[in-house]
Amino acid sequence: MKKYLLLFIITFFVMSCSKKVEVKGKITGSSPLERIEFVEASGVGTLPLINIGLDKDGNFSGNFDAPKDGMYVINYAGRQSLIYLEGGQKVNISGNGATFPNEYVITGDAKKNNDFLTASMKFLADYGGKVNLPVLMGGDEAAFLKGMHKIEADINKNVDDLAKKNNPSKGLLEWKKNDVKVTILNLLANYEMSHGPMSGNPSFKASKAFKDYETQLETDKDGMVKTIPLYRQYLLVKMTPDFQKYAEANSKGKTGITTSEMFAQYLKTKKDLSQTAKDYLLAFVMAQADIHPTTPAANIDKIKKIIDSDIKDATIKSDLLKMQVAITGLKIGEKAPEAALAKQDGKTYKLSENKGKPYMLFFYASWNPYISEATVPVLKEVVNFYKSKMNFVFVNVDDTKDQFIKTSNSLLKGIQGVNVYGEGGLNSDIAKKYGVYGFKLPCFVIIDKDGKIASRSFVNLGEQELVTILDKQTGLSAPKVDSNAQMQPQLQLDPSAMQQAPQPANPQPAPTK
Repeated sequence: MKKYLLLFIITFFVMSCSKKVEVKGKITGSSPLERIEFVEASGVGTLPLINIGLDKDGNFSGNFDAPKDGMYVINYAGRQSLIYLEGGQKVNISGNGATFPNEYVITGDAKKNNDFLTASMKFLADYGGKVNLPVLMGGDEAAFLKGMHKIEADINKNVDDLAKKNNPSKGLLEWKKNDVKVTILNLLANYEMSHGPMSGNPSFKASKAFKDYETQLETDKDGMVKTIPLYRQYLLVKMTPDFQKYAEANSKGKTGITTSEMFAQYLKTKKDLSQTAKDYLLAFVMAQADIHPTTPAANIDKIKKIIDSDIKDATIKSDLLKMQVAITGLKIGEKAPEAALAKQDGKTYKLSENKGKPYMLFFYASWNPYISEATVPVLKEVVNFYKSKMNFVFVNVDDTKDQFIKTSNSLLKGIQGVNVYGEGGLNSDIAKKYGVYGFKLPCFVIIDKDGKIASRSFVNLGEQELVTILDKQTGLSAPKVDSNAQMQPQLQLDPSAMQQAPQPANPQPAPTK
């Protein structure tokens, strides 16, 4: 453990709101290939709300429905930062491509809240460097509790001072107060779990004063579980030993049970938890443990059933289902959705025109860095091998039709297939129906001759599973493909995972065997 530990833990505040946020700005020295995304930071299915392109001068603009007032992640050039936004705001953002979004200037409606946030972050960075946390963690309980009370008081005093100076919104101030409580709660949990081994006293048990302090900090449990993912992690850490005992006792003789299934059963025994807490905790575990690109089809159906039966909050339910489609694709065997598409000449195109012959949907955009070097060469080989037995539909999701025409004429020149455009790019009808986002471009979906989904969404043409499906649909037998061909970085869907704050232990219950 480092001698000095930064105490600031990035967490998130949310209030109910569905108004649009209008954002615009300029990133000097940026590349036209870069994009800016905004993601709700405290949600459970954290998918981008908008993906905005920049022009040659670095200018950008767009708007999106803000699900809640609170923290949002800005993604740009593989880097992330946080911004506090409220519905109905007009926000101006400026920065430099070399340092954005780690450093940027905000003007407009969001200025005072983010000035408060920036100042509090600076204080915590400085303050954290002055606290010798290992000494507190290694000391006796009385000294540790005294230190925690002082840390809490010092941070809250700074919050109050900054509130007088910057006049942040009531919602942001409430979030910040809860943020301080969650920070202290995690330090308490860390001490309780580590003090015994560190002090050579394995039988150490926290005192009543210790437990009373925890209770005092958890006066707004539902508010914290809704708005602060680190509090969800804290609760999961606290219940992990009990969950492990439950899993061991209830998994004997059972095979193929998922972590989400076992955890959903376990939560039914927890009478001390509100339904709100159960919804957020179960959703957190699902997103972390059982919703990923290689989830078996049987498990996908299991997860859908749990979402439908055990999650009561309509927004959480909807977000999880959207996340599942984005990660794993549409359900195999279901009819492929029709969507509004246009050819280069402006004529409409329907996917059902392929009925009677299997086809591949290939989603792409000109700004995706993997297209020209990694995807197109492999795509040419795939098309040339299978084109006698199946069709290929190349769906462009660039921002404008002009860019679609330029890209399809140059990038896909000479490759047999139908070139079509989804009006609105990543906000198009087809992108929404097939769960297409910037982080999973390019992607491929196979449709059978009857117009039904025949595969999950793939991001790599070199995957053997995809080749096997193509062979099955066409009756051909492709030569083996290097599994490393056209590989892309592992998808990262949960921007909240980008906050590498100190954590007391594994933030989710241990997977069952």
